[in-house]
Amino acid sequence: MSDQRRTARPKPNNRSESGGSRKHSGGKASGASADRRRGGPKPRSARELALDTLLKVAETGAYSNLQLNRALQEAQLSKADAALVTELVYGTIQRQKTLDYWLAQFAAKGLGKLEPWVLQLLRLSLYQLLYLDRIPPHAAVNEAVAIAKRRGHQGISGMVNGMLRSIVRRRSELVPEAISGANEAERIATAHSYPEWLAKRWIDRYGEDAAERICASGNEPPHASLRVNRLKNDAAQVLAELQADGYEADRSPAAPQVGIVVRRGGNMADTAGYREGRWTVQDESSMLVAQVVAPKPGMQVLDCCAAPGGKSTHLAELMEGKGKVWANDIHPHKLQLIEAQVARLGLANVEAIIGDAAKLGERFAPESLDAVLLDAPCSGLGVIRRKPEIKWTKSPEDVEAIAEIQKRLLDAVAVLVKPGGTLVYSTCTIEPKENERQVERFLREHPEYGLDRDWPEDVLQPLREAGAVGPDFDGSVQLLPFHFQSDGFFIARLRKRP
Repeated sequence: MSDQRRTARPKPNNRSESGGSRKHSGGKASGASADRRRGGPKPRSARELALDTLLKVAETGAYSNLQLNRALQEAQLSKADAALVTELVYGTIQRQKTLDYWLAQFAAKGLGKLEPWVLQLLRLSLYQLLYLDRIPPHAAVNEAVAIAKRRGHQGISGMVNGMLRSIVRRRSELVPEAISGANEAERIATAHSYPEWLAKRWIDRYGEDAAERICASGNEPPHASLRVNRLKNDAAQVLAELQADGYEADRSPAAPQVGIVVRRGGNMADTAGYREGRWTVQDESSMLVAQVVAPKPGMQVLDCCAAPGGKSTHLAELMEGKGKVWANDIHPHKLQLIEAQVARLGLANVEAIIGDAAKLGERFAPESLDAVLLDAPCSGLGVIRRKPEIKWTKSPEDVEAIAEIQKRLLDAVAVLVKPGGTLVYSTCTIEPKENERQVERFLREHPEYGLDRDWPEDVLQPLREAGAVGPDFDGSVQLLPFHFQSDGFFIARLRKRP
């Protein structure tokens, strides 16, 4: 649930579709120019591609990162234009509620009567005007009007032109400080673009200041982070090499033993070090999970919901390639993802298996495993900066439903742990019902277990420094997105009494 699935958004530069002319080096014609000479279809502009992607996500419920990747692969845009498309798609989805708040003040007949494509076009255009200061206003407006003319009629293009030019004239008024609400939940939800039910829940649980920080953090572009394969090299060595190659890289503040944060480094999965298995791409919060399991060489360990294999391979590395890690997932097509990770990292102690985690008792004998990791299916509300559409597609009912699944899985795998063994429960959400309340319920119904505060000190120290744990640490932690500018994560370490 938590390996990185969305890379950092590079900033568009002024020579892309951001307003300047597009330039090509060398004497060869670009693919787009060649298409035009051959009489082929005119390629879509960056903004048109962003518009089509937004429509597909809204209409089909597709994950934004998957839909965007498909669109970019098919379009074969320049790096600069691909960066602009990426920024427009993620940014427009992230800021949707705020954008609609301002657009509603300029739409004479309201937003509800607009065709879906027109509303999405206005949103992505307003996003450029409010949040991308590198794009000249005239470029955003002119391109929007051109798209409206091609896709609609003169009335639509005139309406788009009129609304956007009115917005440009009043741009200085459209600031977060001018947003008000009937209460703090409504204000925070509108200013940071979240559903009000989420803002209210987070205020109730974490307080107004923390809730606003959670919302603001979820709108920040995610950075790339690497987990160093310490069977092949150490973090200091990799960091020095990356810096020597010109990367802006630093030790991860959350997981300094194995983690490296890379900013403005591009796709780190498309590097020699990644292909050679010297590192893997993983969010910093996710790296902590295997470290909390703290498996020893020679142990028998089960990862119940393993795809795509990030935590399973981390467990195997911590075990120095000795013992056995079973990496289980319910989806047969994900077996290949796990096996590819294992092979790339050069690990011989991982076996990928397929099965329903609730039925793993049919495969493994009771009390036969030293450690079990259940990185459970969850609402994903901790990874909103990577999948911004989660804000709009999840509901309170979804949280209730997924909590029932988590309960079933947790109860089922608990019997597999040896007396004295470890059960780690984790999620990539910040919902108490899926996290703290789930563990409290489990402990009431399973008196043979207790929370285990005996975490590795090198894991606890960064958590203390970030304020994620305090003197009342009980063996569980709720990482919020602003603690390390990484994913929101819950981790609980449970020990089965001997």
